[in-house]
Amino acid sequence: MRLRRRDWLLGAAASAALPARAAGASLYRRGNDADPETLDPHRSSTVAEAHILRDLFEGLLTYDNHGAIIPGAADSWTVSADALTYTFKLRPDGRWSNGEAVEAGAFVYALRRILKPETAAKYAEMLHPLRNAAALNRGEAPPEALGVAAPDPRTLVITLEKPTPYLLELLTHQTTLPVHPPSVERHGDAFTRPGNLVSNGAYALRDLVPNDRITLARNPHHYAAAEASIPEVAFIPTPDLAGAVRRFAAGELDSLADLPGDQMASLQRRFGDQVVLGPALGLYALAVNTRKAPFDDQRVRRALSLVIDRAYLAEALWGGTMSPAFSLCPPGLDHYRDPPETEGRAGLPIDHEAEARRLLDEAGFGPGRPLRVEYRFNTTDNNRNTAIAIAEMWRDLGIETRFVYTDAKTHFAHLRDGGDFDVARMSWIADYADPQNFLFLLRSGNDGLNPGRYANPDYDALLDAAAGERDVAARAGLLARAEAILMRDLPWIPVMHTRSKALISPRLHGYHANLRNVAPTRFLRLDP
Repeated sequence: MRLRRRDWLLGAAASAALPARAAGASLYRRGNDADPETLDPHRSSTVAEAHILRDLFEGLLTYDNHGAIIPGAADSWTVSADALTYTFKLRPDGRWSNGEAVEAGAFVYALRRILKPETAAKYAEMLHPLRNAAALNRGEAPPEALGVAAPDPRTLVITLEKPTPYLLELLTHQTTLPVHPPSVERHGDAFTRPGNLVSNGAYALRDLVPNDRITLARNPHHYAAAEASIPEVAFIPTPDLAGAVRRFAAGELDSLADLPGDQMASLQRRFGDQVVLGPALGLYALAVNTRKAPFDDQRVRRALSLVIDRAYLAEALWGGTMSPAFSLCPPGLDHYRDPPETEGRAGLPIDHEAEARRLLDEAGFGPGRPLRVEYRFNTTDNNRNTAIAIAEMWRDLGIETRFVYTDAKTHFAHLRDGGDFDVARMSWIADYADPQNFLFLLRSGNDGLNPGRYANPDYDALLDAAAGERDVAARAGLLARAEAILMRDLPWIPVMHTRSKALISPRLHGYHANLRNVAPTRFLRLDP
């Protein structure tokens, strides 16, 4: 559906008019990026979902409010000398929200479930380091072949294909969360509904009102229930960031997980230290449909990239809360300091216009035959302003751009399900601080996260070689060669790397900006 800009603005304004609910110290009203598409951890794929799932469920390991990895459902673990076998001991006081004990078999069930082809998990490839995981995911091995076992109710053994230096951090991710086997078997896909969902986190699902709020209540059976001072948390979708700021100012929200970048200076003047900026491992990019002419032509993709003024977007539109990106991987990743970049950092975008025009001319486009681009994005103020600005930059080359915009749930579902597009806004927040967590996105066959269906055998081969390399420096070199291919082919055009930006009410305590941008509710507290 294509909407005019005025229609979009009216829709955004309407979304800001959601009813407020009075709150005291008992209810934390938490602004969240978007309405979740699912609360099934094995079908989840967005940051907005991760924030909720982090309260509902607990993996073998988890995060505290400083972004540090801490014990979760497991209270200890050992690693074999060859780094291929991890043995976890589950804590004796782990309980589901219905009071039942959390046992190792639930993790075996969950890891098999996410890797079964019929689950259609978009993140399944993340777990391919587990022995026989890729074969199971392709339907070429039975679930019992997966390298995960529960020799007793408190012991879980995970066996890997190859050493995986980021495995412990991976085990904090929603793909590795347990689910309650009897509930899934009894309710099927409806196991995530209120009244059906049994979880093992510090909070349990109380209520779900689409496009309004998801309310969680403290799980009295959680081993740390006495330390979780907030009885209830309502996750409230805030795609209209300007409207969300107004609700925060009116005392209707206690925190916001994102802010309108073009208002940062005024927000900092207005709210002072309630505006909290922090580090992040994230990417803002444009996915290009490499299966569709003329966007299957590398010259077209290079031309689109060359004239984007990334510095203007990051500093002016986003108020310095972003940085210009010429690589897929951001700085700060473990053992990977200088990722290969695409062309364009040297000089100003205007200096590259002649080269961009030459590329378009070679591809058959010019004044008599302008390139027409349909630009898809999910509706937030920041995304809208960015799209308009990029379209203006492209217009200097005679490129005609039209917009298609929807809510985040619809946008990402359309891309994941193979829907048609030309160029689409994409974002990625690292699940662990390793370049593999960005580079795996563009592996051929990873259709759920690679909407343009980019495929390059040389690229795949380098990722495979890196997966088998134990030497840290040699592995980084292989991954750098792989990223250099991406920066030449540009199936995703990197635009900006992210910083976290939040509004935190003075009545909310315990929030600390951190690299992983995590703030589990159990570590926070509210004043009356």
